[in-house]
Amino acid sequence: MNKTELVTLIADQAGISKTQASTALNTITSAIANTLQHGKNVSLIGFGTFHVKQRQARSGRNPRTGETIQIAATNIPSFRPGKTLKQTCN
Repeated sequence: MNKTELVTLIADQAGISKTQASTALNTITSAIANTLQHGKNVSLIGFGTFHVKQRQARSGRNPRTGETIQIAATNIPSFRPGKTLKQTCN
């Protein structure tokens, strides 16, 4: 499912226009991204938790030249599914 299909599903199930559904979805994703950017977690009970993981610096290889390079430490967004979501996928 892509974003357009999700907007259509939200609009149909909520009985609202696609524009309103798109605005709602964009607001939710922006709020999650902004919260993660400030280093906080977003917990949606039954669905899961969005959080930031710290990836350590490491060595890597340039696939084109084979040269060893240093990859800097970075923060990455991560998602841990909740119990209800895990049960619905089984």
